Amino acid sequence: MKKRFLEMALVLTMLCTGIFGCANSDGKDAGTAAGTEANSAESAAASTSEVAQEGKTDRSGNPITVPENVETIISMAPSTTQILIDLGLGDKIIACDTYSFESYAADLKADIPQFDMMTPDQEKIVSLNADVVFTTGMSASHGEDVFASVKEAGICVCDIPSSASIADIKEDILFIGDIVSKNDEAKKIVASMDDTISKIKDAAKNISDDQKKTVLFELFTPSADSPTIYTAGSGTYVTEMIELIGAENIAGKEKDNWPALTEEAAVAMNPQVILTADMYTDDVINVLLGMSGWENVTAIKDKAVYQIDNDTVNRPNHHVVSAMIEMAKDIYPEVYKDLEDPFANDNAKEEKPAA
Repeated sequence: MKKRFLEMALVLTMLCTGIFGCANSDGKDAGTAAGTEANSAESAAASTSEVAQEGKTDRSGNPITVPENVETIISMAPSTTQILIDLGLGDKIIACDTYSFESYAADLKADIPQFDMMTPDQEKIVSLNADVVFTTGMSASHGEDVFASVKEAGICVCDIPSSASIADIKEDILFIGDIVSKNDEAKKIVASMDDTISKIKDAAKNISDDQKKTVLFELFTPSADSPTIYTAGSGTYVTEMIELIGAENIAGKEKDNWPALTEEAAVAMNPQVILTADMYTDDVINVLLGMSGWENVTAIKDKAVYQIDNDTVNRPNHHVVSAMIEMAKDIYPEVYKDLEDPFANDNAKEEKPAA
């Protein structure tokens, strides 16, 4: 139970995180330039191939200076780690956050250091002297820049706040691809996303207004200890996905991005379908079907309750397309029966051992 609440707190913190500014120091590049002047012609020639890329900004809008050749990477968010792996850079990741290693250990070196996402060991990170450190706005959710010392050491720190839309997610992928010199590969991933979303839009045209279903998306199953239902409201890519497949999010007009609903409010909304991302409640589907007071909810009566993979739907990268396909086939199986997941092979290789 304790782990469940820790995971709940982590997910809610991630989802509610806004954009946090992260300044970046140019000290590392200044030191390199000074060293070049004092070195031999041979050393100078070598450093020329490592000329930094200036004039760039990260996804939070902070100025950054990126080494010309990125050979060593620290990734401090599972969504970013997954993108890097799919770009073929798993072997260049020299350290990561603990959740990344838990999820993607098979694609990472076995002995790499792991850091707490919220309180990373900055001294240890600096000692690794990575070319680039990718961070997430979630790490600054308490208002403190937990990578300040890393930036002061002159290491390139690129912040990627949690994205609120599919368009933002695509920009994140292209940004990462640009930083690590994998532009073509990143564009290919985004093209696959666009192609699949286009197919979804075309299929959704066959869903008439009277066929449109109302959906409740829930992060965690309500219980006596935690009776509140956290769901996706306006301004979230989850609501966007539900709408793209031709359904209606019953909380989609809520002003909060991630509103908290009482059970009474959710029951009154009478969803036709319930999608749960709860991976911590044993036999969650039957738990939902048997909840007291929900007997007259259409989704319960029709047994239209489906589990969506928590990691796939909550980690803002290209794999949200896989979650969207999963949703589409659950809600409208006949409409989307022939829709294929372009990232199915990646999903299969990322299966992690039971906790």
